[in-house]
Amino acid sequence: MTQPLDGDERSPRVAIIYSSPAEHDLMAQAGALLARFGVTYDECCMSPHRSPRALAVWMGELEPRGIEVVIAGSAGAAALAGIVAAHVTLPVIGVPLSAGAIDGRDALLGLTQLPQGVPVAAVGIDNTMNAAVLAVQVLAVGDQVLRKRLWRFKDDFEKAAAR
Repeated sequence: MTQPLDGDERSPRVAIIYSSPAEHDLMAQAGALLARFGVTYDECCMSPHRSPRALAVWMGELEPRGIEVVIAGSAGAAALAGIVAAHVTLPVIGVPLSAGAIDGRDALLGLTQLPQGVPVAAVGIDNTMNAAVLAVQVLAVGDQVLRKRLWRFKDDFEKAAAR
């Protein structure tokens, strides 16, 4: 499901994926922050274990559609982010999601211990805000408008913290 800005028909630049409908509200926070920056995104829920062929098709379509960064929410062994990173050349940002007996620490460890050649940038457990900001920072490398928005965001963030 594509989430363009009001009246904005540009192709999404970021893909957000997670494997369970229960993770939607948390992962939607990343999309909301991307929208604040004016970054279009695509969001989908797809399990690598229950829908492996559909996931393979989705991954194969990312680059041709113009996606530049992927944010993948993963609980448990964090398989989703690693699977995506193994199949694309795009930057993948993994959000370890709290679940189970050890409340997301297994997902965090899984993201940070992927094999060499399959990098995933990991943010803190449930920290979708940092995932969105990191995605914007990656995009801003070649986008002056986004870079200016990031500086304004960081200035506002600093001012709010000082209150």
